[in-house]
Amino acid sequence: MTVEHAASADGTRIAFERSGEGPPVILVDGALCHRRFGPMPKLVPLLARRFRVITFDRRGRGESGDTAPYAIEREIEDLAALVEVAGGAALFGVSSGAALAIRAAGSGLAVPKLALYEPPFVVPASPSPLPPDRQGEIEQLVAAGRRSDAVKAFMRMVGVPAIALPIMRVMPGVWSKLVESAHTLPYDFAALGHSAAGKPLPAAIAQAMAAIHVPTLAGVGGKAPPWMRAAVEAVASGIAGATLKVLPGQTHNLAATAANGMLVEFLAA
Repeated sequence: MTVEHAASADGTRIAFERSGEGPPVILVDGALCHRRFGPMPKLVPLLARRFRVITFDRRGRGESGDTAPYAIEREIEDLAALVEVAGGAALFGVSSGAALAIRAAGSGLAVPKLALYEPPFVVPASPSPLPPDRQGEIEQLVAAGRRSDAVKAFMRMVGVPAIALPIMRVMPGVWSKLVESAHTLPYDFAALGHSAAGKPLPAAIAQAMAAIHVPTLAGVGGKAPPWMRAAVEAVASGIAGATLKVLPGQTHNLAATAANGMLVEFLAA
């Protein structure tokens, strides 16, 4: 695959690749991932049998630029540049990438369909136990240049067992890639609107959901914790006509085969 670059509105170069033929779909990564690291590389060859698949590096990651100062509007403009290059495209966002996709579609970006998987909002009255809120700690570590410590704190926040962290550190190419993107963790928190338990969804998120009027699929794993199920249900109810889909046996680490089956069914309908 050939690496291409799209120019965002502020001039930032966004690296992307295209695979397959058919209706275009842009895959939007979650925290710390990019087009060659994370779940999307396993999904691309499956999805490319039916669709023109576009993967990209969110700004600050991989081969994309990162013009300061950061604002969530810049990442929305990045997606707009990619949609323009594709001549229109559906979006599939995972985790914080799903939150970014919601923000982009709700801003008026012309996408024919929107597929989301487990945007990790912490909505009011979420069932316990809730994930620990380490956003402030992680942002302070990033500001201090302590990227490895920021990754550790993030992994604890998302429930990675402490015993697994030393193993991750010695897995070839894994920890170094996580650390390379650690400075973008605050970008993910911005996409989520810094949502917190006991508080209404941030106004920007609620407004974005209310502004979406395209076919939308909100997916959640059958093994998702109750608070995550509550978040996805809130998204499905907040977007007019959205469909909630439970994927049996799946966790937040969605298997490529399950993702492909869900997307083929939804996008080809």
